[in-house]
Amino acid sequence: MTTGIDDAVARFRETYRATEIPSGYRGWGHALFIFGFGTAALIGCLLQLKEVTVLEWFTVPVAFLYSNLAEYVGHRFPMHRPVPGLGNIYKRHAGQHHRFFTHRAMELESQRDLRAVLFPPVLVVFFFGVFGVPIWLLLAWAVSPNVAWLFIATGLAYYLNYEVLHLSYHAPARSRLARTRAVARLRLLHQTHHDPSVMAKCNFNITYPIADWLFRTLKRGPDA
Repeated sequence: MTTGIDDAVARFRETYRATEIPSGYRGWGHALFIFGFGTAALIGCLLQLKEVTVLEWFTVPVAFLYSNLAEYVGHRFPMHRPVPGLGNIYKRHAGQHHRFFTHRAMELESQRDLRAVLFPPVLVVFFFGVFGVPIWLLLAWAVSPNVAWLFIATGLAYYLNYEVLHLSYHAPARSRLARTRAVARLRLLHQTHHDPSVMAKCNFNITYPIADWLFRTLKRGPDA
């Protein structure tokens, strides 16, 4: 068993590593894929912009708030409640991620554990397909291509920010990023969310708790 964490968590981690992580998996390769392709797609969107007007730039804060709400809805419902047709998302998050990491065992132990933290490509496609593409098509048709590309670019930037923050919450507490004051405060909110007794009730924003505050699901832990 792994020293310093509950036996049940240690046993689950051993089982997960043996059955869910392919032998050839490399965590940093996964991270490079996520951040490399995400950054390339973001740059590609920005290169499509042409003579953006002042009014069109207001797409950025609107898209940011939309992304925050999408993060909240996706996390609160299909990730924590069985939804027909989305059972694999519920299984991977509530059934695996929350058993691999609890509020008393938040840190990954090796680069292979990134498999339990980073989004698999199929979920990236799902969330951008459901929350991104329809809005892009609507905006390109109803407003302007610049607004559509700014919307997607902001969503991509938000997603990359999401992955960085989520990774920092599960990185060793001594790491430089985890010790950053702002990140440390957000990390405590996420740690509270990983308490099995409240995980389906509070702190569904993994980045910035705007929607949690709006819908009154923000909960500060005893150490926050």
